[in-house]
Amino acid sequence: MRVVVSTEARFSRTPDGAVWTVGSSASHRFWTRYLTTFEQVRVVARTLDVPAPADGAVRVDGSQVEVWPVPHYVGPQEYLRFRRRVGAAVRAAADHADAVILRVPSPIGGLLASDRRRRGLPYGLEVVGDPYDVLAPGVVSHPLRPLLRQWSVRTLRRQCASARAVSYVTERCLQARYPARRDAVVAAYSSVDLPPAAYVPQPRRRAGSPETWTLVSVGSLDQLYKGIDTLIEAVARLTSAGTRLRLVHVGGGAYQSRLEQLAARLGVADRVVLLGAVPAGEPVRQRLDAADLFVLPSRTEGLPRALIEAMARGLPAIGASVGGVPELLTDEDLVAPDDPTGLADAIARMLADPARMAAASARNLAHSGRYSAEALAERREAFYRRLRALTQQPAPATSNA
Repeated sequence: MRVVVSTEARFSRTPDGAVWTVGSSASHRFWTRYLTTFEQVRVVARTLDVPAPADGAVRVDGSQVEVWPVPHYVGPQEYLRFRRRVGAAVRAAADHADAVILRVPSPIGGLLASDRRRRGLPYGLEVVGDPYDVLAPGVVSHPLRPLLRQWSVRTLRRQCASARAVSYVTERCLQARYPARRDAVVAAYSSVDLPPAAYVPQPRRRAGSPETWTLVSVGSLDQLYKGIDTLIEAVARLTSAGTRLRLVHVGGGAYQSRLEQLAARLGVADRVVLLGAVPAGEPVRQRLDAADLFVLPSRTEGLPRALIEAMARGLPAIGASVGGVPELLTDEDLVAPDDPTGLADAIARMLADPARMAAASARNLAHSGRYSAEALAERREAFYRRLRALTQQPAPATSNA
């Protein structure tokens, strides 16, 4: 049986027909997880024709994995402009005999869900994010943001209420806001499955304090939802109070120059290093290992991979209390989003308490074991098997169909 999986990842296609992505989160290796249960994988995604792959790009398609291209668009306006062509491509992606998994929230997934409901065919969801938080005030700047937020939340709730199977990346958070129908197959597993190399063998046991503390943060700067502006303001407050520290941020994007200007305006340009994009894997782990404290000041999150990777390195962490972050950190390690003063205070308290840092290191490393590739594979594969069995049966009629 073939499984058709929709994604909001954006790919490029070279003249030889090869499909590429930058970063490992949507590479060929990622899609092979579905091959534990299905014989073929078809990935439905926006695809742009290009003359050559970008620097650092990796293949998406390959053995038993193909890409079904959808017209490439960026943003709501282009989506509306190309919606007819996008819809036609999406509807043609899956046959009645295919299993369908929609990685949502996703406009592409929404189109395919509507088509499956109209035809009385089952589908499954992997809920990997929360549009209520992603489109919250201060996260995305767009004149249609309030309407997009309302529409996206309503759409995801309807999809979860109609799907025959729903998995969530969180243990509680997304389940409460987007409940599945009573007779649905429900699972909780993350897309974050860390290889053995991601883990350190034991927690940190640092004696004393360094002359200069190193904070590290990780995330895209294409939007401000990672809250790095809040963190830079916290660094300025800490520096003014006499704490010797530096911030190293891993990840680049459109807002990098704006954040560099903010650091200069606050007088901490020499304390803030924005590295830009860094290859996944060992290069990122080296940055984590060189730091004393991981900070995640996000305005919105699902279940943050960057935080789990930091925990696997035994790093103490401070995180904003959004999305699935409270499922990873204890209350004393959480702060409100958009609160630079509260964030600065939380960082200062952590750095001033070696025993607390050691306890957080041990606790984080132990908890990150729940996200090892081995631990997650069993739950994920059980979900896929149930969905396969449901696909081979007619979906019962419901009021949501």
